[in-house]
Amino acid sequence: MFYAPGFDPYLIVYQIMCVQSLMYLDLGVWVCVLTALTGTPLHAVSLRQLFSHNAVRLAFATGWIPFVAYIINAVVGAGILCVIVERAKKCLDFTATFHLMHFLFCWQHGGFPSSWEWWAVNSGSLVGMALLGEYLCMKRELQDIPLFGPQREPRESGVGAYSRVGRRLVADQRHADVV
Repeated sequence: MFYAPGFDPYLIVYQIMCVQSLMYLDLGVWVCVLTALTGTPLHAVSLRQLFSHNAVRLAFATGWIPFVAYIINAVVGAGILCVIVERAKKCLDFTATFHLMHFLFCWQHGGFPSSWEWWAVNSGSLVGMALLGEYLCMKRELQDIPLFGPQREPRESGVGAYSRVGRRLVADQRHADVV
């Protein structure tokens, strides 16, 4: 989708912006969903849960919401990398860029992150997102490329015309019509 051979700085900046935007959109959605599941009113959701290192505290029930949201966001982020970046060798770069920018946003919003929970969840998120993103991209890169287009017969009317059983049923039906 976004891959172009050669060095294109505009493409890289657009990919970074796209990954960053989608990751924060996804993180915000998961924080809202998890907040709603705990029975807390949604007006309690704020940017503090996304950007404050004090929000990630495992000693409190509300501290688990951003913790779990970060973990789920890392898994979804791997899929985002697979769609936007498309290259396994670039996944670590884009993941590190996202997490570095997130660190800077958190530092600007609430001071230098001093809680071990924040460092643990963001380090785990970085590692998990990079590894899963590389795995998904490699899996996609290693798919067979058809050289002469799809090797399918023209679609017959009826259910399952592409399957072996469906083709057999269509052939038997034609044979019965002839006899």
